Amino acid sequence: MSTFDRLHAVVVNWNGGAQNLACLRSLVEQEGLPEERIVFVDNASRDGSRQAVGERYPRLSMIDTGANVGFGEGANRGARLALERGASAVVFVNNDLTFPGGTLARLCEALDGEPRLGIVGPLVLYADAPPRVWCAGGRLDHRQNLSTLLGHGAPVDDGWRLARDVDYVAGCALVARRALLDEVGLFDASYFAYHEDVELGLRARQAGYGVRTLGEVSAFHAPSSATGGGYSPRRKWMMGLNSVRFLRRYGDARAWGRFVVFDVLTLPWVVLAGLANGRWRGGLAKGLGIAEGLLGRRVTAERLEPGASWLW
Repeated sequence: MSTFDRLHAVVVNWNGGAQNLACLRSLVEQEGLPEERIVFVDNASRDGSRQAVGERYPRLSMIDTGANVGFGEGANRGARLALERGASAVVFVNNDLTFPGGTLARLCEALDGEPRLGIVGPLVLYADAPPRVWCAGGRLDHRQNLSTLLGHGAPVDDGWRLARDVDYVAGCALVARRALLDEVGLFDASYFAYHEDVELGLRARQAGYGVRTLGEVSAFHAPSSATGGGYSPRRKWMMGLNSVRFLRRYGDARAWGRFVVFDVLTLPWVVLAGLANGRWRGGLAKGLGIAEGLLGRRVTAERLEPGASWLW
């Protein structure tokens, strides 16, 4: 029996609107992935999206968390249910992402062909046309936001269609082998959102598992929809806070030094540039997140509410 025959999908929603339906449609159209092997986790959405999904896809498994517990904890709850039901692998999917047909079967074939390959993902493209690369995996370089999305913003060419070993696969389209999850655990939910995929990739590599993207298959992504877009103040605040949270656990003197030079010291220029392009709130929010991370604080749902900060 192949890995794909027991693959389960986990989709986490927080006010995802109609994007949920497009995402789920792309999953059920993967030949051989029945609706019953999809776990939809709703983080107390208030836009009616949970009800719309239940009406359109009544046979999938629905988990209502009762509160916005974040992507990491929501994904973990879905994964625990999938593993209890015998999943051989779990694909974590952002609800603003869609897969062309056959994508998940090919990713599972890669796992079947290499027992120590723990995490695999596709080439992720922006959903707008013409497509551009959103990422071909990521590299942990301890610069801006600690890591770099490989190929970010590049045109799609043959160079990005290759398989490559990476430091982490973005959590928007991440297939994890069961043996890996049993050995190293699920996402660190204390991040709430952002950096939990980087941290899981690090733990996988420390345990001797491979982490890889397959450029021959793609997924289409409309990134950061739930938090207001790629440079929204809420997202930048979370990125700043969780960068420091990650460094407090894993960073050495060199990592801290690179982060200070390439991220912290450049923030004043980012804010000044933002006065011209309207992104100054994002720069200030990131600085606030870094300060709160140094104080040992965590991202919470309450801090993400509109009006919880004068910056959002």
